[in-house]
Amino acid sequence: MNDDPAQGSEFIEVADGATRWRVERGFLTSNWTCIWGRGCLGILDEPAEHLQQGCCSVGAEMGDVEEAMMISALASTLSASVWQLRDSAGPVDTDHVFADATRTNTKVVDGACIFLNRPGFAGGAGCALHLAAVAAGESPIEWKPSVCWQLPIRVDWAPQPDGTETATLRRWSRRDWGAEGKTMAWCCTEEPEAYTGDQMVIDSLGDELTAVVGDAVMVELRRRL
Repeated sequence: MNDDPAQGSEFIEVADGATRWRVERGFLTSNWTCIWGRGCLGILDEPAEHLQQGCCSVGAEMGDVEEAMMISALASTLSASVWQLRDSAGPVDTDHVFADATRTNTKVVDGACIFLNRPGFAGGAGCALHLAAVAAGESPIEWKPSVCWQLPIRVDWAPQPDGTETATLRRWSRRDWGAEGKTMAWCCTEEPEAYTGDQMVIDSLGDELTAVVGDAVMVELRRRL
C-alpha cells in the first residue's frame, strides 16, 4: 500500500510575501470527500465502521494555548442536549475537557474524543462542537480544534536560508500518523471509496483551504485550476 499518496504529484507554486506555497494539484482537483458514517472504517487496528468514530478515536491535539482556551470556553456553552459526554468533563478551572493539566489534548472517554456523540444519541451523532456551530449558524472552523477541521489537509513548513519559508500543502498520508499509521485499519486519502464527492476539493474544502493559505493565495489557486 502506498503510504504517501502525494508522491510523484505535481505541485503548484504560489509566492505570498516571505512564504512560498507548494500545493498538491492532484489533491485539490480530486473528488475526495469525508465519508464519516458512510463507510469510514476508522483508525483503530481493526475496521470499525459501526462505531462511527472516524479519526476521533484519539483526543484532538491543541494548536496552542489560545486554541485550548477557546475550546474550553466553547465547551462551557454546550448543553447536555447537544453534547452526550458533557458530564464527563471536569470543572473549567481544572483539566475540564483535556486529558491532563497540560491541556494539549482533549480527553478520551470510552475509546474516543470527549466531544464525539455516539451513534443513537438524540442530539445527533458526531462532533458536538461541529453540531453546535451549525445550529448556531456559524462555521465549524470557528468552533473545532484546528487539527480536526484541517484533516485531510497537511502543511509541511520548511524555513529557508534566506529567511523565507516553504509551505507544502498536500493530502494527509498514513506515515503522517507516525508509528500508529502502520497498523491503522484505514487512511481515507489512500482509499478509492473516499474519492466519490461531487466537487473538487478546492471547492468542497474551499473554506478550510482559505483559512490555511489566505485569500490571496486561494484566488491564485482558483485561477490556475
